Formats: sequence, structure tokens, C-alpha cells
Amino acid sequence: MFCHYPEIFNQRESRLKDKVDWGEKREPFKVLATDTITGKALEADVHNAIPTEKVDGTCCYVTTYKGQPYLWARLDRKPSKQGEKRFKRFLYSLEDCKEFVWNIEEDFKPVPDTWIPAKDIEFSNGNPLPDENGHMPGWVPVEKNSKQYCWHSSVVNYEAGVALVLKHHADPGLLEICPVPLSEILEQTLELIGTNINANPYGLGSKKHPVHLLVPHGAFEIKNPPALKQNDILSWFESCTEGKVEGIVWHCHDGCLIKLHRHHLGLPWPLAETYLNSQPVVISFNGTKCDYDFEPKSLFHHFSMLDGQKFDRLKDIKFDA
Repeated sequence: MFCHYPEIFNQRESRLKDKVDWGEKREPFKVLATDTITGKALEADVHNAIPTEKVDGTCCYVTTYKGQPYLWARLDRKPSKQGEKRFKRFLYSLEDCKEFVWNIEEDFKPVPDTWIPAKDIEFSNGNPLPDENGHMPGWVPVEKNSKQYCWHSSVVNYEAGVALVLKHHADPGLLEICPVPLSEILEQTLELIGTNINANPYGLGSKKHPVHLLVPHGAFEIKNPPALKQNDILSWFESCTEGKVEGIVWHCHDGCLIKLHRHHLGLPWPLAETYLNSQPVVISFNGTKCDYDFEPKSLFHHFSMLDGQKFDRLKDIKFDA
């Protein structure tokens, strides 16, 4: 399972002469959506798919490691400098009639022995094949107290077998933060969001007291979605409270996931106020399936001290100094 989804609209490159607003970073071109739906989206019956909020974080995966459910961090295996040079030379050669052949052993950087490829990756002669961008998407397990993946590690407790999850509460219009058994989210992908992820678009926590949470993919269904026309979606992003999101992911009945990022409509992200961080949230530790004495400095302990408390907005959650 992986979080690299095809786009709903065909795209075009908008160059500087198109007078696109680039913000602080100026680039030679920007990818923008056209008003035509891609063939992949139509084949997946996107018109009857379930639209959900695209959450801005880093992709994670829960699967077995060391005989128990573990959180895995995304790690793409990328080409070495030599392999990338060969690939770029091929792309610029315009030899459309030929297919580029990778040398898996020589053209790619090494990865940890624990690395596993994403499930939907193709194989040839027992070797995983890179995607059209020359990357091999995959995962590495998040070890306890990992320095490289410390923010991932902060949202799991392997002794208790739980993850810290943000999801909908049973009461409509209310979010909930609670420990969820890793066994219940086995073989699922999730998004890690928080203080030190992607410049913290949701305003969670602080430098002194960072806050990170896992959000299951597809957790936040869009209740009043726009029609699948560019102008309707653009209007929804700009004028609806529910449209203050990074993008939309459509979950199709065949399992295909189709996405749209607001950037591809020329709209800014992040926003000062987002739909997610402005919703009320309750902390629920008592009554969950977790009965464990968490370490005093852990994120789980801090949240357990707020058990039962309700905040008007997600970004209002603060821990005592």
C-alpha cells in the first residue's frame, strides 16, 4: 500500500510568461490542472467515489515487524548520481521508441536491510522496479527512541501496542484524540502531522512541547463535496469553510485513490486557518482499550493528563509547562 495517487485532472506546465504568482520561490514553471479529467480517474469511476480531505503530513504504514504491529516510515529508494545522470540523459534524448533499462544494483542508493518496497510496486526478475520518476517507494520500521524518526516514534508505544490517533468522534462535528491499538490499524496507511512535519500547517504544539498525531487515510470524508468540474472545485476551495484543506482524495470502489492538490489550481497552501485545525476536539484516554503507565515525558502521558478535556479548536491544545 502506498500514498502516491494519480491526479484527477490532466495537467499542464505554466511557465513564467503565463504570469503565475510564484510567491517567494521563483521557479521556471508550475504544474497546473486543466479542466479535463484523466483517463485513470474515469476508469476508476471517480464520479461515484468517496471524497476525503487530503491531510498535509508524511505518509506512514502499519505492518508486522519483529512479530508485532509496527509503524513504518516512508523511504523512497532514489537513484545514485550516476544513475540519475543516465536517466536524465535518456529523458532528454527524446528516444521515445526505446525503454530505459535500470541497473538496480548500480543505479540506486543503498537502503537499510529492513527496507521493504511498497505493495503496488512492480517487480522484474525478483527486483523492485522504479516508478516513472525513477524512485522506488517503500518503508522502513520506526524503532523505539529512533533519532532519525523521533517524531514518528513519539506517536507509538510498542509496549502498550498503541498509536496516538486523530479521528472523528462519535458525536457529529467533533474530533477525538485517543490511543488506538496498532493491531486495529494493521495494513493501513496513515498521515503523520504535527509541529515538526511539513512546517506544521495545522499549527499544532510548540517548539517546547511538540505535538504529533496519526490520521488514518480517508478518515475525514467531505460531506458536501463540489461537482467534479474545475470551476466548481475552485469555488469550493475559495469560498467554503470545508474547502480550507490541502486537497481532496477520492476513494474509488475499486480501491484506486485519485487526488487533487489546491496548488494545481493556483491556490495557496498552507492557510492561516484550516478546516482541520479549527474544529473542536476531545481527548479520550479513559474508556479506551489502553491501560498502561506511560513514561512521564512521553506524548501519551501528556495527552492522558488531558483526558476528557474538550478544546474549541484542534490547534488550541497546549500542555502545561
